[in-house]
Amino acid sequence: MSIYVGNLSYEVTQDHLKPVFEDYGKVTRVHFPTDRETGRARGFAFVEMSKDDEEDAAITALDGAEWMGRVLKVNKAKPRENNDSFGGGGGNRGGGRGGYNKSGGGGGRY
Repeated sequence: MSIYVGNLSYEVTQDHLKPVFEDYGKVTRVHFPTDRETGRARGFAFVEMSKDDEEDAAITALDGAEWMGRVLKVNKAKPRENNDSFGGGGGNRGGGRGGYNKSGGGGGRY
């Protein structure tokens, strides 16, 4: 299981966040996703702990708590959705190879 920690200051690092969660048990991993283009932190992190009951205690204690001037959003991380990089896919406009067909019919001549 993993914990989502949101509404973090962009200046927060692993060295800041890890001790906060260690008050509730052993932290096995802290991950700060970064923006692909800028390399900057995105204002949230994922924390993994060695036992589920430790994670539950941390979530209960820290969700809604004020830390470093911000109100934390702490909950169980949801599994990542499998989004393709082109966003969406699926729909076939105008019948496929011919692209968009203004008549609204099925494709037209090729």
